[in-house]
Amino acid sequence: MSMGSELVPIEDAEFEELPLVQAAQGKSLPVPAQADSDDHLVDMWVARSTSAATRRKYLAEANRMRAFMAKPLPLVRLGDLQAYLASLEGKAPATRANATATMKSLFSFAQEIGYVRFNIGKGVKAPPVKNVLAERILSESDTQRMVLLEPNLRNRTLLTVLYGGGLRISEVCGLRWRDMTERDTAGQATVFGKGGKTRIVLLSTNTWKLLAKVRAELPAPPKPDAPVFVSLRGGPLDASQVHRIVKAAAERAGLPADVSAHWLRHAHASHALDRGAPVHLVQATLGHASLSTTSRYTHARPSESSARFLGV
Repeated sequence: MSMGSELVPIEDAEFEELPLVQAAQGKSLPVPAQADSDDHLVDMWVARSTSAATRRKYLAEANRMRAFMAKPLPLVRLGDLQAYLASLEGKAPATRANATATMKSLFSFAQEIGYVRFNIGKGVKAPPVKNVLAERILSESDTQRMVLLEPNLRNRTLLTVLYGGGLRISEVCGLRWRDMTERDTAGQATVFGKGGKTRIVLLSTNTWKLLAKVRAELPAPPKPDAPVFVSLRGGPLDASQVHRIVKAAAERAGLPADVSAHWLRHAHASHALDRGAPVHLVQATLGHASLSTTSRYTHARPSESSARFLGV
């Protein structure tokens, strides 16, 4: 098995049904598991995430693993988990790494609540993944062409907010008119972001003017809780609709087919840093929990390299 070098081979252990603790009377009693079944466990584990997209991904991965194992989770051994991850060998390294991380999270949670005795996820290691961030950063001219060639006002405004505000696709779908506040000649957006965190994003004058046009073209003044970006059916745009708008705009501009909404967020970070924005300000605007996440953009597009000093 070629993945063997990436996994930690240890002998399978016999699992006890439940861990033991010392009761107040000095007797050894079983700790009651907090889940009644595999389904109950997975539901509890998935529910811990505040992101609907993450919950869907976790559930899909857990279902694939359970179908492959075809046995209850307390009976799964390290060899079973290794075999499942080996079955993904033909997939991209990022896919395999995500699957490994997901399984490690699941079995860690299962042990925490007393559903399994041992965390077999500790016995596997995710494969290294190449950092392809630099390949997903559009130039300023490509980004502007993608936005300016969009003929539909709503869609052009959507692209502008994604890029100009550095918003995630879920954040732009969640914008309501009550979140938009005028500020001098422009405005700001209150964004409910990843991890349930709220941040304020200042918008440029041009972006604010586009939003004002979108509002002015509505058949009636919108209610405070009305979505900023409305679908043809009257509800808020969902992620799949935004993806289609972005893909169509990228094709119109002659850009690669794999361009996505998140590429515009990458572009925001990279272009802002290129123009001299402090890295901590970009971190706050994008809502990154860690400064190291934002710093990836400086490594993806360095301003200088020793290679330039060589005469070759």
